[in-house]
Amino acid sequence: MAKYRKLGKTSDQRKALLRNQVTALIYKGRIVTTLARAKEVQKIADGLIALAVKEKDNYEKVTVSAKVPVKDKDGKRVKEVVDGKKVTKYEMVDKEIKKDMPSRMHARRQILKVLYPVTEIPAKNAGKKRNTKEVDLVAKMFEEYGPKYASRNGGYTRIIKIGQRKGDGAMEVVLELV
Repeated sequence: MAKYRKLGKTSDQRKALLRNQVTALIYKGRIVTTLARAKEVQKIADGLIALAVKEKDNYEKVTVSAKVPVKDKDGKRVKEVVDGKKVTKYEMVDKEIKKDMPSRMHARRQILKVLYPVTEIPAKNAGKKRNTKEVDLVAKMFEEYGPKYASRNGGYTRIIKIGQRKGDGAMEVVLELV
């Protein structure tokens, strides 16, 4: 008896499909897929969320000094003349950052093994690189889903059947975060 469904795909295709669907589920909160795929994605997603819940508070706050360029009201760097050359003016700023403890760093890397990187593109600039930004899904899991599901003992996702697909009759479902 197999411990997982093969979904009619080779192992590399199956892993890519499941990683893609887990990433979409974490990013959007719900996906529409077939029942067999949803059951496989549910296993993976529940495991990742359980990891995020376990490690949500496992960090320490550290104050660091950083050299930051001074900017004017337009957001451009302020230049000053030193020895006849234009040089950017910098100031020292103290920042408080979260430093992961070793077990949280391990959990972060385990989650990153599964999730694909997501780039958010604004609607008005579709097709252009300007104003695109990387979405940090791991931070979203630790800061949003960790505290949200801290009181639950598993069961972070639900499957709702929505009927059979017209083309091949496969049972379609909505997989969503509770």
